[in-house]
Amino acid sequence: MESGVEELMPRLLPVGDCDLAEDFDPTVPPRTPQEYLKRVQIEAARCPDVVVAQIDPRKLKKKQTVNISISGCQPAPEGYSPTLKWQQQQVANFSAVRQSLNKHRNHWRSQHLDSNVTMPKSEDEEGWKKFCLGERVYSEIDALSDNENSGIDYMKVGFPPLLSIVSRMNQATVTSVLEYLISWFGEKKFTPELGRWLYALLACLEKPLLPEAHSLIRQLARRCSEVRVLEESKNEEQISALNLLICLVSRYFDQRDLADEPS
Repeated sequence: MESGVEELMPRLLPVGDCDLAEDFDPTVPPRTPQEYLKRVQIEAARCPDVVVAQIDPRKLKKKQTVNISISGCQPAPEGYSPTLKWQQQQVANFSAVRQSLNKHRNHWRSQHLDSNVTMPKSEDEEGWKKFCLGERVYSEIDALSDNENSGIDYMKVGFPPLLSIVSRMNQATVTSVLEYLISWFGEKKFTPELGRWLYALLACLEKPLLPEAHSLIRQLARRCSEVRVLEESKNEEQISALNLLICLVSRYFDQRDLADEPS
């Protein structure tokens, strides 16, 4: 075994027989280069051939595994499947939006935010949900009493994805907020506030996609298809918004197995 190890891992600092003092003790700090090299050799000989790491699962961070599902979307309800022409037009419009955003990003980033706009930190999941969706949607309150003369309270209705806001978000923040909102959507209903932010975040998402972003947008498309099937009132405006998100994920971001078949 030792000869095999020697062949695979030749010594970089071979240590031959050297005259060491009779009182040489490998447990105390070396006093000479020869003692140091001899001590390293002794410690290496004591190392096991195979080491098994002892991992405490309680210390592992949540959501660190990226699972990419290969399952497709559920078909659109009869009569609501988008045409190929409509899908192609949405992709063209979306591409134009992304190009404009990239071209003018530095300009919008330099614009001052209103005094009432305080963007949460990237890791503040609850803060971003409230920021994007507003207290009404976040707290699932049917109505909030507003003073008509007081103007819009964005803390209640959520901040729209203004260019001056999204232009300040780096890719890590874009991906994090996208994850927060898709997680929210996994258990909640679709709302216009949610739809606007999902569209804006997709517009900010850089290609080629990172594995985490790839998994997230596929999750989004599948959830949109589930909600679309369960839409009892068949609200055309809402189904159109869901169709749009599925279209962008499947046809712009090249997840073709999730695409709606043309009607």
